[in-house]
Amino acid sequence: MKTRRDFLRSTGLGVGAMALSTLLDADASAAQDANPAIPHFAPKAKRVIFLYQAGGPSQLDLFDPKPNLEPYRARNLPESIRKGQRLTGMTAYQSNWPVAPSLFKFSRHGESGAWLSELLPHTSGIVDDLTFIKSMHTEQINHDPAITFALTGFQLAGRPSLGSWVSYGLGSENRDLPAFIVMVSVGRTGGDQPLYDRLWGSGFMPSNYQGVKFHNGPDPVLFLSNPPGIDSLARRRFLDDLSAMNRINAESYGDPEIESRIAQYEMAYRMQASVPELTDLSKEPVKTFERYGPDARKPGTFAFNCILARRLAERGVRFIQLFHRGWDQHGNLPENIRKQCLDTDQPSAALIMDLKERGLLEDTLVIWGGEFGRTVYSQGKLTAENYGRDHHPRCYTIWMAGGGIKPGLSIGETDDFSYNITQDPVHVHDLNATILHCLGIDHTRMTYKFQGRNFRLTDVHGNVVSQVLA
Repeated sequence: MKTRRDFLRSTGLGVGAMALSTLLDADASAAQDANPAIPHFAPKAKRVIFLYQAGGPSQLDLFDPKPNLEPYRARNLPESIRKGQRLTGMTAYQSNWPVAPSLFKFSRHGESGAWLSELLPHTSGIVDDLTFIKSMHTEQINHDPAITFALTGFQLAGRPSLGSWVSYGLGSENRDLPAFIVMVSVGRTGGDQPLYDRLWGSGFMPSNYQGVKFHNGPDPVLFLSNPPGIDSLARRRFLDDLSAMNRINAESYGDPEIESRIAQYEMAYRMQASVPELTDLSKEPVKTFERYGPDARKPGTFAFNCILARRLAERGVRFIQLFHRGWDQHGNLPENIRKQCLDTDQPSAALIMDLKERGLLEDTLVIWGGEFGRTVYSQGKLTAENYGRDHHPRCYTIWMAGGGIKPGLSIGETDDFSYNITQDPVHVHDLNATILHCLGIDHTRMTYKFQGRNFRLTDVHGNVVSQVLA
């Protein structure tokens, strides 16, 4: 008795075998030939650290001061401002949308005169190294499609993530660590918004381009340690035998994913030595922990992960993504945003200073931001001391620093309600095009062929934001 697979493999001239071979050859050639000579031009950045603030930080309470809102307190948001914009199910059925001015004070900082909230005292000390984009906007109003859109260029799951595109285009500078590494932290407020592994997945690309997630605890990478009774030599012999069997299948079926698996097993073997050394912070000087803040010694915190991000950058990892959950503040925003800033303000600033002192900032692109902003109107009951804010895709703020970015700059403006963009709009596709540009990649030329179509991160959209380039 033969299986269908055996039959197709053995009948080399059969119609089914020819069809299968055509499909597999197309996939194999896509993996080999769709990647052009990259970088396309001299890069300013060699690597990226993306400090992703999941949940949507409130631009009104952090970066975009609106001092003229006080007379509108508790008054309904004018229809001339809202312009019929769709709302989430959490506020669509409110009887009114009362304007909630920020409770926090803003002031200018640095020679650039950048506006920052009192919630960000440490970031205020590095504003001249940053560029703020206050006119970001997106097409998605709920978390999952918005994060998926921001990181893959499409609102539905299944496409490669930003880090996977960078890994595919540029590879890694360190053969003992993956090109793309992800860490997730949850702060003092907790975080109920899920983050799915597909957000750092490789989609239809081979799986060796996906992000490797570091976990909290004694085993940062699951199943990396040898099980009891297995030493390094035994593991090496096991992998050699497994590789030999996989190569037989690779020759038989021509499936590029088999080669990816072989490469991943070899990477895991090398990581058994590189990861413990990477995650051991015992040799870091005391001043490092003082700089990154009181949580810096606690594995799994944003501060601890920021130190790891610097160590990964030193070791040539191409794309490092830190997710920090807890910014989805539909209620009790004043208290919760204070806690979020305690988690993230000092470590974010420390990372920039650390990279700069070590000569790494000039070729490391650092990005801080989330998937959208928050509304000027209050969700739920508005009081003198409390309010919540709903999702707002029409405008939000991010900052960038380092490789290829002009420091000490703020671009983009919003109206008096931080509701609509009035100058220099920057779309998600534009941001991704700019990130790739700093890495020496033309976003219109880096494609991957899948099911007969050449895909790219920015789809058929996107323009590099030339104003922010050094």
